[in-house]
Amino acid sequence: MGSKPQSNKETNMWPKGFGVKLETITPFLGKYRPFVGRCCQTCTPKSWESLFHKNIAALGFHNVILVTEENTRYRGWLVRRLCYFLCAMDWKIAPSPDAWEKVLGSKWIQEILSGRAPGGAGEGPKPSSLRRDVQHMSGQIQASIYPFLLRIFNWALLKFLNCIFLNVQLHQGQLAMVRQAAQAKDTPLIFLSTHKSCLDGLLLPFLLLSQGLGVLRVAWEPQSYSPAFRALLRHLGGLFMPSEANLFLDNPKGILSRAVLSAAVEQLLASKQPLLIFLEDRPGAVGPRLSSHGQAWLGLVLQAFREGAISDAALVPVGIGYDLAPDVQHGGPRASSSSLGLWWGALAVFRGLRGRRGCARIDFAQPFSLQEYSVNTWSRGRSRGQSLEQLLLQTVLGHWSVLPDCEKQQEWTPMSGPLMALEEEDQLLVSRLSRHVLSASIACSAVMATAVMAALLLHRHREGVFLSRLLENFSWLTEETLLRGFDVGFSGQLQDLVMHGLCLLHSSLSLWLLPQGDVLVLPRTGPTLTQLAHHSAALLPVFLCEAVGACAVRALLAGRVPPEGPWELQGVELLSQRELHRQTLLLLHLLPQDLLLLQPCQSSYFYCQEVLDRLIQCGLLVAEEAPGTRLTCDTGNWRFGEKMLWRSMEDFSDSDSDYEDGTDSRCFKLSQQLRCPDFFLFLCRLLSPLLTAFARAAAFLHQGKLPDTELGYTQQLHQFLLKKAQEDGSFESTDLSQAHSAVMTFKDLGVLKEQPGSTGSTLHLSPTFTTQENQEKLENFIRQFICG
Repeated sequence: MGSKPQSNKETNMWPKGFGVKLETITPFLGKYRPFVGRCCQTCTPKSWESLFHKNIAALGFHNVILVTEENTRYRGWLVRRLCYFLCAMDWKIAPSPDAWEKVLGSKWIQEILSGRAPGGAGEGPKPSSLRRDVQHMSGQIQASIYPFLLRIFNWALLKFLNCIFLNVQLHQGQLAMVRQAAQAKDTPLIFLSTHKSCLDGLLLPFLLLSQGLGVLRVAWEPQSYSPAFRALLRHLGGLFMPSEANLFLDNPKGILSRAVLSAAVEQLLASKQPLLIFLEDRPGAVGPRLSSHGQAWLGLVLQAFREGAISDAALVPVGIGYDLAPDVQHGGPRASSSSLGLWWGALAVFRGLRGRRGCARIDFAQPFSLQEYSVNTWSRGRSRGQSLEQLLLQTVLGHWSVLPDCEKQQEWTPMSGPLMALEEEDQLLVSRLSRHVLSASIACSAVMATAVMAALLLHRHREGVFLSRLLENFSWLTEETLLRGFDVGFSGQLQDLVMHGLCLLHSSLSLWLLPQGDVLVLPRTGPTLTQLAHHSAALLPVFLCEAVGACAVRALLAGRVPPEGPWELQGVELLSQRELHRQTLLLLHLLPQDLLLLQPCQSSYFYCQEVLDRLIQCGLLVAEEAPGTRLTCDTGNWRFGEKMLWRSMEDFSDSDSDYEDGTDSRCFKLSQQLRCPDFFLFLCRLLSPLLTAFARAAAFLHQGKLPDTELGYTQQLHQFLLKKAQEDGSFESTDLSQAHSAVMTFKDLGVLKEQPGSTGSTLHLSPTFTTQENQEKLENFIRQFICG
């Protein structure tokens, strides 16, 4: 994604006479651009083969907000000034069907009106009263679309987007792939998206409408918007879940509301209108990453499929990336409110006029069949695993040395009314599908220039860096990102890209012109570091596998050599494969699934194997022969073991590590290449913010005031994290979501116990952790994974 030439003011920031190599950053490996977002070959093999666009690499990008007279049917001087309006008038908007009559005639409503369903006419109000309630609730969910209002709104939105973004890029090949899937299967498109900004719900419908895919219906969260704004969004294609839908399962109003909601979704999908659901929670929300609201809507789609309203649906993971999201404050993280108020709109326009405009990128992963996924998931059976307390507590306390060979069960997302009304098997399927799709959406999201810059400054050059070296590191980290199968949302001259990132992050940086002609770039100390932490978090999924492995290696070395010891001394130590697997598994159990987002078809053991392979591939670990063992290269006398160690059904690799003879004898050492120490430290620091918050949560156990509510204790911990950051400057570990993750993890681990009461549930300290000794064991267990 190229950017426009920088202004003269920005160009003058470069020191005169500074020799910069005019290297061009291109997001290509070899001849073709890497394709990201292939669907899972294990769960959806038919979709993986049939719904892939063969010419996707040959198609380029399109800036959807660049509208000229060439995009209209007319030419001329006046057209150039009215091209936005004329283009909006030409967009095709299909008439919306009469939803009310179809909702009233659905089997859900007819069963209630006839009294055959619980809460029906035979048990309560008269049919005429129920009809009025059904009409009222249907109006709360959706409304008729006004085409002229939709065109005027998107015309204004197009002008607004040009004020706050340099460009909004869309891959033409991905768009063609989505069109092909819609035509091939003749089923509704369900877009399942990440949620990076409050603008997402307006940007995606504008994008699809302008590209001829029709009016996108958006499932909005009603709590964040005023009644007047909800009414406007409904006439623009918005859908809202009525509040009564979350009432108890035996409540008559809740039964009626869920029936109307199910009928409305069935009617919508049967008419093949595309639907957008945000599977990631709204920006700034404190809680689980997976949205309970999004899962509830996905459950309604699954219910419509089960009831035969649709034969299938094409699920399309969507990734969104911003250089600088419109609702990001200058000196901190995202705004806590998701309201589309005038204050952030005015701020975004003002930022654009000041030249702080960033870029945006929308990516569509490969669509896949809901029917195929559900059939393959059922065929593999169900396994809920064990709790974190069963898996990890005894190891933390030093009582176990062998970990149970079982998957972790961790469900933080609260169950909403529509989801609880489903069968247990369907609830489990929605949970698995949500994690699967959100993982795919994040994997296909492009890494933006601000994420690369923030990660370098926060995790590699915290003490400052010369601009000449920063240029080299930016190019290196971009290449490493592409090598791991992720795409980047930028291209162009290296000098322009680095300047673009520095300008967008200038509120968190200090630039010092040196007499030698170079520039010293220093991250500002204090709360402004939270902005760097927010942007650098977008790079964590790229290196998550290696970061987990590096922290596991750090834990192994922690008890052998001093943490500050030289790299050469650490490289002497032999690390067995069994030890590496154990430490990796310990860390995987500790980290929340919201961060890892492991696909349900992938076992933890298989992920440990992948972590070890990644560390070898990136050159951090080299194979070493253990004393007294047969050489690895001596394959003449290898024999099959009596028992094949198939630890995961999906691992069909034919390697020596699958047999008893070679599993425990493989050893490794840290590589002694010059780049390895810096890269190892960079990987460890990617996870350090969260692990530091966890360690401080363990240290806070004897200071926290308990009993308290979950929210109250989370706020107590957050204040403690802020206090510790004031002492040592670690503001990247002060996010409220990190405090929430620590509290939820400690609940799963059995450190904090939840007890019901007359006024609600409260948290109490477990009797096991009332002693300072066990609290210190927990803190030391977490700190072994943290590296400087």
